[in-house]
Amino acid sequence: MLKVEHLYKSYQTGDATYQVLKDVSFQIQKGEFVAVMGPSGSGKTTLLNCISCFIPYEKGEVLLDGVDLASLDERRLARVRNEQLGFVFQDFMLLDGLTVFENICVPKVIKDEPYKSMEKKARKLLSLFDIQDIANKFPAEISGGQKQRTAVARALMNNPLLILADEPTGNLDSRSSEAVIGSFLAAQQHLGATTFMVTHDSFSASYCNRVIVMKDGRIYQELVRRGSRRAFLEELLGVLKVLNGGEGNDVE
Repeated sequence: MLKVEHLYKSYQTGDATYQVLKDVSFQIQKGEFVAVMGPSGSGKTTLLNCISCFIPYEKGEVLLDGVDLASLDERRLARVRNEQLGFVFQDFMLLDGLTVFENICVPKVIKDEPYKSMEKKARKLLSLFDIQDIANKFPAEISGGQKQRTAVARALMNNPLLILADEPTGNLDSRSSEAVIGSFLAAQQHLGATTFMVTHDSFSASYCNRVIVMKDGRIYQELVRRGSRRAFLEELLGVLKVLNGGEGNDVE
C-alpha cells in the first residue's frame, strides 16, 4: 500500500553536503501499525516529510497505492494530502477557535461534503475514541491527551489510505500516551486504518505490528511483533541498547 524505494535525501550547508537518508526502502501493508525509531539525526522525521512530499528528495520513489507522489502537481498533491493521507502532529495543530467537533470536521469541510454525512462520521469517531463528552469544548478547555485523540479523529475523517503520525505522544504523560495509542489501535481494529508513526517512546512502539529502527540515515534493523507486547518491548529495548552502545534506552 505504501512503498518506499531507494530513497535518498541530503541537505546543503555552505559547501558541505549532509546525507540524511541513504537508500531507504520498505513497504507498509494495508491495516498495519508501523513505527520508526532511531537516534536524533537518524532521519526519522525527514523520512516522514519525504513520504508526504513536504520536502523534496533527490532519488527514489514514494508510491501510495501505486501512485508516485513526487509526480503529482501541487493541486493533485493537496488533494491527496486531504483525502488519502491523515496527519497527527506532536503539537496537535488544532484550531483554537473551533470546538472539538468542528476541528474533527475540518477535512470534510475542505472536501465540501454535505453536513449530514460529515456529522455522522464525526459522531462515530467521537464515540470510538471516547471523547463525545467534550465535543462542544474548545482546545483550551481539554487535556493534551484529549487534544491528541481529537487530532487522530480528524486524521481519519476522510478514510485516508495512510495516517502519518510524528511523535504523537511526545508532549503527553504516560496515561495520556496510552489513551492516544489506544486510539490508533481502535482505528486499526474498527476502521482498518494504516498508521506510520515516528516515535522515541519504546512503550508506544511496542504496540505496533512492526518497528523500523534507523541509524545514520539507513534502516538498521526491522523488528516484527510475533508474540506478546511485553516480549516485543523487551526485544525492542535490547536492540536500542545495542544501537546506543549499551548506554541505556533513550534513542533521542
